[in-house]
Amino acid sequence: MTGFTPRNAFSGFSVDDIATAETFYRDTLGLDIAQNAMGALDLTLGSGAHVFVYAKPDHEPAGFTVLNFAVDDVEAAVDDLNARGVVTKIYRDPDFGTDEKGIARGNGRGPDIAWFRDPAGNVLSALKG
Repeated sequence: MTGFTPRNAFSGFSVDDIATAETFYRDTLGLDIAQNAMGALDLTLGSGAHVFVYAKPDHEPAGFTVLNFAVDDVEAAVDDLNARGVVTKIYRDPDFGTDEKGIARGNGRGPDIAWFRDPAGNVLSALKG
């Protein structure tokens, strides 16, 4: 068959410094990391999915969440991230509805979720899933 017939799919996003990103994703978040021949990173997630992280000299952080981590307990995940030095209270807008830990409680309208940033400023999340 010809045409658009993907074998698989993966996501990707840019960072401003590959070495700093590698340290954060490997040492702080505990993900499996491989660096390819071009110097980009391949993050392997618990599901087996891969994320391509590449350096971009004029990197600007995405204005949206680039990577969501499904966790069993958002409160415990936030406590663990905070203990590792990750700030989860990144939104200050009172209308946004995050508590003092940075958790937006779903209260039946959606999952509990907490957002945080990687060293390049990209937004990541831990959410009940």
